[in-house]
Formats: sequence, C-alpha cells, structure tokens
Amino acid sequence: MTTQKNKEMTFGLLVGNRGFFPGHLAESGRKEMLDALARAGHQAVVLDPSESRYGAVESYEEAKRCAALFRSRADEISGVIVTLPNFGDERAVADTLRMARLDVPVLIQATPDTPSKLSIAHRRDSFCGKMSVCNNLSQYGISFSLTASHTVAPDSDSFQKDLAWFAAVCRVANGLRRLRIGSIGARPAAFQTVRYSEKLLEASGISVETLDLSEILARIARRKDDDEAVAAKLAAIERYVATAGVPKEALLKMAKLGVVVDEWMRHSDLTISAVQCWTAIEEQLGVVPCTVMSMMSDGLHSSACEVDICGALSMHALRLASETPSALLDWNNNYGDHPDKAVCFHCSNLPKHFLRNVKMDYQAIIAGTVGKENTYGTCVGLVKSGPMTFARFSTDDRSGRIRGYLGSGAFTDDPLETFGGAGVVEIPRLQHLLRYICENGFEHHVAANLSSVSGAVHEAATRYLGWQIHRHDA
Repeated sequence: MTTQKNKEMTFGLLVGNRGFFPGHLAESGRKEMLDALARAGHQAVVLDPSESRYGAVESYEEAKRCAALFRSRADEISGVIVTLPNFGDERAVADTLRMARLDVPVLIQATPDTPSKLSIAHRRDSFCGKMSVCNNLSQYGISFSLTASHTVAPDSDSFQKDLAWFAAVCRVANGLRRLRIGSIGARPAAFQTVRYSEKLLEASGISVETLDLSEILARIARRKDDDEAVAAKLAAIERYVATAGVPKEALLKMAKLGVVVDEWMRHSDLTISAVQCWTAIEEQLGVVPCTVMSMMSDGLHSSACEVDICGALSMHALRLASETPSALLDWNNNYGDHPDKAVCFHCSNLPKHFLRNVKMDYQAIIAGTVGKENTYGTCVGLVKSGPMTFARFSTDDRSGRIRGYLGSGAFTDDPLETFGGAGVVEIPRLQHLLRYICENGFEHHVAANLSSVSGAVHEAATRYLGWQIHRHDA
C-alpha cells in the first residue's frame, strides 16, 4: 500500500493588519502562524517584512504585491490562510484574493484577545474584524472556510485540528477539479443505476477517458507470457494476496490485464478508473478483474466496478481527504432486526487495506453463469472494525446538477458468514438515511473509507465545487 499520510502542502499566507491597531501584533502573528504551519509540516508563501509593513497586507499597494507573489507561485499553492492577529483591513484581504485569482480554498483565522490585555497597546479586535473580512469576501463572491471556533490561537492544538481539516478540504477540492477518470468497457446492460452525465462532470473540471473492452483484450493477447512487465506484475499479485488454489493460468491473465490497464492509465494521465467487471471479461478472458482493481485502490488509484464512474469519484473524494484507500460497496443486507446496522458487501475488489485477512478466490455470484474456472481473482475477507466515512455522488441530469450524500459510522466486529468482501456497519439513524437514499433515487453503491472525514469532504464539495450534498451526520 502506498499511502502518504500528512503530506507536506504549501499555503499562501495572508497576514491582515490595520494601522490604528498595534503593529507588533501583526509582526508576532505572522511568526506564530509560520510556526504553526511548520509544526504541521507545511510550507508558506508569504510577503517578507521587507516587501510590506510587518510582512502583512493593509493597503491596496500591499494587496497588489501579495497577489503578484501568490500568482507567481500559483502552481505550488493548495490553499490560502488569512490570519487576523488584529482587526485587519477587510478591503485589502478581499482585493488580494480577487487579484491573485488562485481558485483554491481559503481559511479565515482570527487570534483571540486576552481579557487582561484590552488596552490600546494590546487589543486585537480580531473577533470583530473576522466578520468584516467575511462580509467583504461575500460581496466579492469569494468562497471561504472558517475555523471551528470563531477565534483560535495559532499555537493551539485546536488550530492544528483546523489546519488538518483545511488541508483535507484543499486536497479534495483541488483534486476533484482536475480529475481524469478512466472508463474501461461499456456499462453492464442490467446496471442502469450507474448511468451518469459526462457533461455535468466536465463542468466541474472532471474528465472521463473511455476505452473499449475489446481494445484491452486485444492488447492482452499481444503480451507474451515471459514479458518482463507481466512477470513483475505477477510477482506483485502473489505478494499482495494469498493465491493458494488459484490456477497459474488465471494469475498470468490477471498480470497481463494489470499491465495493460496500468500502461493505458499512465499514457492517458488518468488517476482513477471504473471497469466493466462482468460478464464479458470473464467470458472472453477467463478471470475477474477484482484483484487488479483492488491493487489499484490500495495504491490510492481508486477503481470502481460495473463502470460506476460516480462511484469511483466518490471513492476518490474520500481517499483525497483521508490519504488512505477507499472501497466501493453495496448497501446489501439488513443485519438481523438491528435498525442501525447493515451488511455492506462486494464480491470483491476491496483494497487489502480494508480487510482483516485476505485471500484470492473465485466469484461465487456469477460462477454458475460463466463457470467457476473463469471467475478466479476476487479478494475475499471481512472488513476491519473501526471508524468509517461513506459517500455517494451522482449526476442528476433532470436538474442539471451534481448531488450526493455522506456521513460517518463504524464497521463492527459483529459475526458474519458470507463470501466476497463484507462487513457489518453501524450508522446512527440508519433508517432515516436509507429512506433518504430511496426517496431521492440514489444508487445502491456507496463509497467507504476507514476514517472520519465527512466534514472535510462536505466542505469541499458544497462550498468550493457547488454540489448539493446532504450530510447525514451533521
């Protein structure tokens, strides 16, 4: 698994200042915020004190200088943090962001006053200044996010939590705006539930590149058994999952499939994929693609079955927020008469990250149709217990919008005897969620991630992408 937790990011730092408030607060506030970013392992693009008074922004000229700096480093900047160590000049903040034209998330932070230091020499009034900044940003049509508390000290643990949340918001918003998805094969005829609009996705900066399954099969046929890349992929498969009892011929076919898909995605600059997983590939190639897809998801390149493009998109949003693998599951079964528990299941291409123990087996659902010998390649196991976030995005062609829902719950250790990849999930007010899904016509597929990131994904999707997302755990 190739996860990258706490990856370093670069933020534009805009230090607000207002002349009739103590300038030393702007000076010390700039340093405090730089220290807070360094503590979290991040970098900052910020005016130097030689470029503006205290390295802050107050006048229109300073706003132009800061905006020019941000534009010159635009390819590096994932988000902007506006820090208000004193009241700050709301016009300068808004002008800077307008002129910078970065189109990235913005976080507004205000430093709290100390009750014993409200004299002219020490008072901040950031509590009030934050409202003025937000008012002006609203007038300018600039979207922004807020810290959990109205005021929060940069050197506090609370702000470190705000910063981790905001970093996740930036990863999701920026990652989805420039996303390229690979669509391999046609949608299975029986799965009208996964139909979607490419045009609505494109309007949000999300492109879909298609490849006919016949082209995949033709490229596989041209691969030699002793091909170096095929041998390397075969070894990777055998390291990834226990393959006892699986025919060597089937493993070789999976390796060739994996090589061909990897090469196409790399050549086409694709990040995630959705695959026609049945039944043509079993009938024509003689394996299921589940292990190959599981390995992609485990390596943070989410791959959804049944050509569920919006399912892959949902997986990727959660993966961006958490920096860990996501899975696509069915809301599949009730769990006895417990109203807040259900069985989530797939047959399965779940990433190994999700499973307590995993082995390769055959696909029990369609073996009776295409023959057991043509269905080897599933990843079988029970899902680990722990926190989970779920999400489903969908294109609503009738209303011309992207909509969805998300929330949080937990996978449990409740006993479960079944095949494929499965787990028991517990979600507060699950019956309300199920009613919402049905009444609003959402799909039976749902993305899941072993984390608690619903807040960050909701913020990115609604505030910065403009999608209509229901948050069940709000």
